[in-house]
Amino acid sequence: MEFNHKSVLLHETIENLNIKPDGIYVDGTLGGAGHSLEIVKRLSDKGRLIGIDQDADAIAAAKERLSNYASKVTIVRSNYAAMKDELLKLGITKVDGILLDLGVSSFQLDTPERGFTYRETDAPLDMRMDQRQTLTAKDIVNDYSEQDLYRIIRDFGEDRFAKNIAKHIVEARKTKEITTTGELIEIIKASIPMKVQKSGGHPAKRTFQAIRIELNKELEVLQDNLDTMIDLLDEGGRFCIITFHSLEDRIVKTSFRKNENPCTCPKEFPVCVCGKVSKGQVVTRKPILPSEEELCYNKRSKSAKLRVFERHLNK
Repeated sequence: MEFNHKSVLLHETIENLNIKPDGIYVDGTLGGAGHSLEIVKRLSDKGRLIGIDQDADAIAAAKERLSNYASKVTIVRSNYAAMKDELLKLGITKVDGILLDLGVSSFQLDTPERGFTYRETDAPLDMRMDQRQTLTAKDIVNDYSEQDLYRIIRDFGEDRFAKNIAKHIVEARKTKEITTTGELIEIIKASIPMKVQKSGGHPAKRTFQAIRIELNKELEVLQDNLDTMIDLLDEGGRFCIITFHSLEDRIVKTSFRKNENPCTCPKEFPVCVCGKVSKGQVVTRKPILPSEEELCYNKRSKSAKLRVFERHLNK
């Protein structure tokens, strides 16, 4: 199946990467290689692109899309959490730019058997970014306690009906194992007042987001690895991150600010004595949002935000 995906904030991202023709760049969420293609087009024969993705379908599509630039490209099937180790295997310790596009790809959403979308009624409850992983969304829905289901739907889905949804899931699975997206959608609909369903978007959207985040440890992986990725940047190197919901954006915003100003000294201290040194500066005080034109032709860009950090070494 063709890996169709409109790259969000494409021009804005490429512009903010400040691509050097001889530089080394890492796309930590390669996907269908939309961003990577534009990066590699701007590289000289000395330049290099390393693409990382854990989705086999994405890897196959990216290899095909980047085939004309194969001599400049290395593709690795892994999670961006392993970026430092994967680069070391390639003999690379510093790079000139890193990109993360944290959204679920259009291909993943539009392939029913992947189980990501709440708009399909007969898809298996899967939601794995990496299909080598054994745990699936079905396991979470059927095996998590009511308290844990409530926690993830509340925290990762930010759904005010989280308690009721968790209760209904647990009640339903007593009778029959929940195995499809359609079954879960009907349970969620029964948990939310009809008047809210009519005005608040698809009732299952938040719960599906919560389960996907929990299953793939998305926020944990992001939070635990931002500092390490910033450390991989060479002088003037830039880190571009595209987020799609407030939880991700908050983590990125906080991390970038902390790396710009890590000092923990009390404000009344005349000079810093904690010894923590800035790693660079936040380029985007406010996130870059999709243009009106992009919103018209790519509805999935609606919630996208781009933040950029520039590395400065303290020599």
